[in-house]
Amino acid sequence: VLRAHILPLTNVAFNKSGSKFITGSYDRTCKVWDTASGEELHTLEGHRNVVYAIAFNNPYGDKIATGSFDKTCKLWSSETGKCYNTFRGHTAEIVCLSFNPQSTLVATGSMDTTAKLWNIQSGEESVTLTGHSAEIISLSFNTTGDKIITGSFDHTVSVWDVGSGRRMHTLIGHRGEISSAQFNWDCSLIATGSMDKTCTLWDAVSGKCVATLSGHEDEVLDVCFDYTGQLIATASADGTARVYSAASRKCMVKLEGHEGEISKICFNPQGSRILTGSSDKTSRLWDPRTGQCLQVLEGHTDEIFSCAFNYEGNAIITGSKDNTCRIWR
Repeated sequence: VLRAHILPLTNVAFNKSGSKFITGSYDRTCKVWDTASGEELHTLEGHRNVVYAIAFNNPYGDKIATGSFDKTCKLWSSETGKCYNTFRGHTAEIVCLSFNPQSTLVATGSMDTTAKLWNIQSGEESVTLTGHSAEIISLSFNTTGDKIITGSFDHTVSVWDVGSGRRMHTLIGHRGEISSAQFNWDCSLIATGSMDKTCTLWDAVSGKCVATLSGHEDEVLDVCFDYTGQLIATASADGTARVYSAASRKCMVKLEGHEGEISKICFNPQGSRILTGSSDKTSRLWDPRTGQCLQVLEGHTDEIFSCAFNYEGNAIITGSKDNTCRIWR
């Protein structure tokens, strides 16, 4: 158990192997930790407001990006804790960010309704993605890194060409704010979750809606594909999660047992387990085939807002509003 910060945590993330993890906080810092010992390796200081979005440049793991309510994104060395660069240009809070798979760009999404792509080598802005009419709260590159999707409170998701910054498609159909948007591994499908209680599947090439996955009785707060792209998991404010087949678009299993909303869901890289994090102060491990709850990860004293596997799938990190994160083996 790590009492990581004096003020609440915003996010937690592993490097690929799981040897290190990072925590972002309202205390304006990001901390780098050694997973095995629980020792703090570095405190990344310099932001002037909440550090909200954080990421390693996996699979490499030698760099960290932090996005802040101070409207800047900073790039750091994960080895030394040194700040390489500060990216300035957004006119409102940065709330999401992501490295491209090649680790040549970092994308930032902001309350100013734009996303920006920054060149890691030069430290310059390469392009601004303009077109949303409300804040961007989710962004994600495809596996090849030539496309990026942005999800917004304007109820739409946009698909952009990374090289030119041109908007290729606008995915229109949700009747509520977007909570989450992801490509599957072969970049053929996009899944979006929304406050309208549905998850929608889209053809990534044509931008057409191919299916609406309904069944949840409240907002869909998170969606994810397994690594093969055969299964889609959804997490909802109704306290349940669901697993759908990407091929048949049918609900295979319901994951029932949490006593509060589920805000985070993810598969382990092997696709054999699902991890959920809930406002009921627990995380749960599930079998995606049977829907059986295999374990309840108990001990946090407040809502869990972040949970993740390492690449091996043998370590889990959970971050809670109780100001601690826990490492589970």
